[in-house]
Formats: sequence, C-alpha cells, structure tokens
Amino acid sequence: MSTTASDPLAALGSLPGVPDVVDSVRKAVDRVYGHRVMRRRSNEVTAEAALRGSRGSAALAGADWSLEEVRRRTDFSGEDEARTVGAALRLTAEAGQLLSIWRQSPLRVLARLHLVAAGGATPDDAVGRPRLAGEIVDEPLIEAPLPGAEEVAGRLEGLSRLIIAGGSAPALVTAAVVHGELLALRPFVSHNGLVARTAERIVLIGSGLDPKSICPAEVGHAEQGRAAYVAAFEGYAAGTPEGMAAWITHCGRSIELGVRESTAVCEALQRGAA
Repeated sequence: MSTTASDPLAALGSLPGVPDVVDSVRKAVDRVYGHRVMRRRSNEVTAEAALRGSRGSAALAGADWSLEEVRRRTDFSGEDEARTVGAALRLTAEAGQLLSIWRQSPLRVLARLHLVAAGGATPDDAVGRPRLAGEIVDEPLIEAPLPGAEEVAGRLEGLSRLIIAGGSAPALVTAAVVHGELLALRPFVSHNGLVARTAERIVLIGSGLDPKSICPAEVGHAEQGRAAYVAAFEGYAAGTPEGMAAWITHCGRSIELGVRESTAVCEALQRGAA
C-alpha cells in the first residue's frame, strides 16, 4: 500500500470505476436500512447478520458449514473446523465492542482480535502480538510472499496512522484497504484471515456506513468463492491501480451481497417466517 500522497486512501477512492462502486454500495445499504422491518426489529436483523457473517468468514478459512449447523452447534471445541467456526463467532461478537478503541489505537484492537480468535489454540507467547522473525504463519488460503517481521511492524504502524488520522476516503475504500493490508501482512502466527475480515467489519460499522452491522461483507466474500477472493486479493497485493480497483470492487460487491442476505432476512421476518 503506497502512502506517498497526503491522503492515499482518498486517492484510491478516485480510481477508475471505484466512485461508481462506492455509490452503488451506499444506495444498497440505504435501501436495506429503509426496510420497514428495521423500524422495530433491527436487533433481530443484526443478530442474524452476525451469525451469517461468521459462517461466511469461517467458510473462507476452511470451515464451510451450513448455516443450520452453525446455528445448532453449542460446542466449538475439538476438531479444527469447529474451532475455526467458534473463532469466527467470537470475533463477530467482539467487533462491536471495540469501536471507540479502534479510532484511537487500531493496533490494540488487532491484538485483542487475535487473542479472541486464538481462544487458547495458539501458544500463549504468540497470542496478541505481531509475529517475530522466523515464526511460522498458519494461513493456508493466502499463498502470497510473506513480508518479514520488520516490514510487518512498519506497515502496521503506517496503517494505524492512516486510521487515526482519518480522512475523506469512503468507508468502502478504508475497509477494503484495512482488509487487504492485513491479508498481505498476515501479522499474526494464525487466524489472520478471520482477523482481517473482522477489521473490515469494524471499519464499516464505525464509519457510519453500516452502524447496526446488518450488511455482512463476509457473506458476500464467501458467496463469491475462495478462488475469486484470492484473485481479487492478488490485485491488492500487486499494488497497481487496476489491482487496487479490482479489490475494492470485490469488497463492494461483497457488501452488496451481504445487503441482499439481510434484505431476505427482513422479508422473512415481515412474513413471520424467521
């Protein structure tokens, strides 16, 4: 991620095609927030969006369970897939509690997210801190070259400064960059994809684009498929204008698919079917 411009995130918002995607996402979010069910049953929509978003994030991490199975299970210990689903559920529940801290200290939030995700599955001395030189990273979905520990530390600091400084970039752009940068860095020894997607969720909530957290981008990322997710991320990792625009577009489409999911939930609630 280049940080040469005074407001690099805002500059990304003007890449060809991105303003149209930003506008499309904003309109889609506004439509679901305007649904009549949201006036009296928004808490139910939020809870369902959290469950479905968790399922989607876990699917990308290799635990592609049905929504019914996620809803039915109470024990997420044991096998690897169950622990992955449990981690995704814990992260989604934690996201809304960290908004005020995120605006002041994003690195503290990322450390907390890794702690929550690990849930005792990672050696204690590796939990909640950026990885050290020579430590192995468990992140099978992303196979891009792994930055060294010093580069990770520097880029995390740069990302933190951008978030704290704020700026005029649309929420979609900021969320996509946070998500992409964390995938590129894989700063922890485990659970980086889950943490990256939770950080994207935090940006979307905290920015005001999705304050009730009813537009789960994780649903859309999963629906588009792991191959499309990786291909779009590779555009981000390449750092070209075309690649960055493709990644932002992919993230925007994921939000729109999350909106479609929650719209269906609203319709079901209205019919009394959920």
